[in-house]
Amino acid sequence: MSTLSETERAGCTKILKSMSKCDLLSLCDTVTNKLIVVENVTEATDTILLYTQNAEELLKRKKVYRELIFKYLAQEGVAMPPNSEKHQLVKRTLELWSSGKTVVDKSLPGETDKAEVGFDPVVLGQQFCQWFFQLLNSHNPLLGQPPQDWGPQHFWPDVKLRLFSVAGHEQMDEFLGAELVSSRLLALTGDEHLLLSPNMQPSGLRTLTSPHGLVLVAVAGTIHRGEACLGIFEQIFGLIRSPLEKNCWKIKFVNLKIKGQDALGGTDMVAPALSYNSTELQLLCS
Repeated sequence: MSTLSETERAGCTKILKSMSKCDLLSLCDTVTNKLIVVENVTEATDTILLYTQNAEELLKRKKVYRELIFKYLAQEGVAMPPNSEKHQLVKRTLELWSSGKTVVDKSLPGETDKAEVGFDPVVLGQQFCQWFFQLLNSHNPLLGQPPQDWGPQHFWPDVKLRLFSVAGHEQMDEFLGAELVSSRLLALTGDEHLLLSPNMQPSGLRTLTSPHGLVLVAVAGTIHRGEACLGIFEQIFGLIRSPLEKNCWKIKFVNLKIKGQDALGGTDMVAPALSYNSTELQLLCS
């Protein structure tokens, strides 16, 4: 009956688990035309998944409210504008599932899938970005999420942050050391209430490796506060694997460029692409 992929099934299960019991049982009745009587929440969830033809059909059901999908995407590290309509959230969720990029393990930064043989920098880049932005955005009080484990432990002691902002005027600030860099980045979401939404498509995310073990992750995205889109950002991370902890990558440097809407001159802000080319990124690796 059901033709859900493993990723879709896992995602749908998470969303169903976030529903109230009353709504879940009602949805089960709708999906099965009241032909199957279920005893509890677990049975209802299993039955809904069994009788769902495809993921889109389930996401579009009335009882699967847009708020549930919005929260699910936020938990998976996909920040959407808070005023997104349900059909936009459904589309983004289906894209996420078809790409297979749902979070594998949130316990370590840049954790790569343990079953994976060899090292794939693209996978590392994707998983690192999901982990990083989900963690940073969780400290934005407007999202109402429990703040996650942010702190200097995710950075090398001599980490350097270059913060370049163009909003009315140009400003360049530099911060050195894990404590300073960690607290300055945290202030973006915690104090300034910004929401950073990375463009995880190939146009917005690029990964490069150097022979010395440095992995460069470059990502572009949009910046929001509440329902307003304020501008775009481009962020480059230099990551080096920690020799003491298996599969743990720490941040060696961060270059963050922020452009306010007024400095963009009508550029499309839906899914900003990276402006850096591979040569410019290679220079940062050397």
